[in-house]
Parts: sequence; structure tokens; C-alpha cells
Amino acid sequence: MSWFTEQLHANYQLRLLVTQTLFQEKTAHQDLVIFENPVMGRILALDGVIQTTEGDEFIYHEMLAHVPILAHGQAKRVLVVGGGDGGMLRRVLQHRGVEQATLVEIDPGVIDLCRKYLPSIGENVFDAPRARVVIADGAKYMAETEDKYDVVIVDSTDPIGPGEVLFSAAFYGDCKRCLNEGGILVTQSGVPFLQKTELTNSYQRLKQHFADASFYLAPVPTYAGGFMAFGWASDDPEARRQPVAVIADRFAKSGLSTRYYNADVHVAAFALPNYVRILMA
Repeated sequence: MSWFTEQLHANYQLRLLVTQTLFQEKTAHQDLVIFENPVMGRILALDGVIQTTEGDEFIYHEMLAHVPILAHGQAKRVLVVGGGDGGMLRRVLQHRGVEQATLVEIDPGVIDLCRKYLPSIGENVFDAPRARVVIADGAKYMAETEDKYDVVIVDSTDPIGPGEVLFSAAFYGDCKRCLNEGGILVTQSGVPFLQKTELTNSYQRLKQHFADASFYLAPVPTYAGGFMAFGWASDDPEARRQPVAVIADRFAKSGLSTRYYNADVHVAAFALPNYVRILMA
């Protein structure tokens, strides 16, 4: 047995016991490892940073998928940028009203390895009739596609290496262009207690393109440092102000079975503590 040490942040480490290394390889795009931990189960790390775990993936995936789709209320076409583990795509397709969900993933190796070693996260979603998988650079795809979507979900790595471009103002502008009227963009926006600049930069860049830009929060244990922030952007300010009764009705009609998400959590997630509000000033 050994220890996996993540040091994404200066002066702050996350350590996880490794009981078994299932796979490790440097692909064309990133250094990938899949290992087992007694608490979190199987874990995927890219370039030394935890991406997903069997233990707590449900919090991240449910909040990044269900919040925008149920806030929209009539989403039929959804785009996921990143998310090669399949967890986000699976949550999106749990919504019966979604006619097609497109996944754009830069590294086919991630998909293949997750299907083999982390099947519980994506299950058989890549073979679903309503799923469309595109192997491409997410930023390039958004800049060139003529397709339109009701919801765009950016399930990216942190803004380092290949994932950095997915936090740029130009990328957010391309997302805006690809949204239908009333569309919603949500993004992985890091842990604001430790990644202050990331949140501030994302907010300023989202504001350049959308009438309503904000964040919502959820605690994901392996994304150490407190609450994780999810970027929110739309030209409809009322989309993130839906009352609990409306969300509860949509949730009940959806038939979703969730472990973290519910209507109360949905609405409460948009209540931001002062240390986050300051970063948006």
C-alpha cells in the first residue's frame, strides 16, 4: 500500500491511501491513474489531480446536471464538454425530456479506461440511443459547431494544461452563441476558498456575455477546501430564482432518483456565503 498525494494548491495537500493501482499510463493528453481507496472506492486522477471517485461522484454529477436542466424546465438538447467518465452524461439522460445529449471529450482513452475500470459511474451510457459522443477538443468544437443547445455543461479539469482554455472569455462567448433562447451554461468553477482567482476570473468573463452570471455551491469531499462552486450563466435572470414549489413539481414529474439533489438543495445552493460574494464584487 502507498499514498496518493494531490497538491493542487500551495501549502495544502490531499492524501488518499492506495490499496491497489488498477491502471497508470501517460496518454497523448495527460497522465492518468486509476486506483482504489477504502473510503472512496475507485478513483480517477489526471496529472496528479483527483477527477472523480466512486464514493462522492453523485454529489458533483447530480448538482452540475440536474440544477440547470430542472431550472430550464424544457431542455431537449444538452451538451457536455469533458466528462469522459460518463457520470454527467448518465445524469443528463435520466431526464426523459432530453431528446439528445452530446458529449465532447478530447481524450478517447479516458472513455475507454472509465468504461473498463469505473463502470459504476457511467454505466452503459455511451451506448444509449440518445447519446452522441464526439472526440474533439472542447474549445475547438464550441468555436466551430453550428449546433444549438438548451443547456451546456462544462465538466472540465482545473484551469491548468489542456483545461485552461475552457475558462476563457472566448470560450464562454462560444457557449453563448451555441445556446438557444433561454439557454443555461454551467461550469465547474473550483473551490473558492482555495481558488479565489479562478472564481473571480470566471465571474468577470461570464459577465461579458450573459445578462445573469452567478454561482451555486455543493460540498464534494474529495475536492478539498470546502464548498465547490459551479458557474451559472443565462440571459434569463429568473432561471436561477425559481421557487422551491416549481422545482419540486418538476423534480417529482421527472421521476429522478437522487442521493444528494432535491428541490430544497437546488434553491439553497444559490445562497452564497460572504467570502464568495466578495470574490464577485
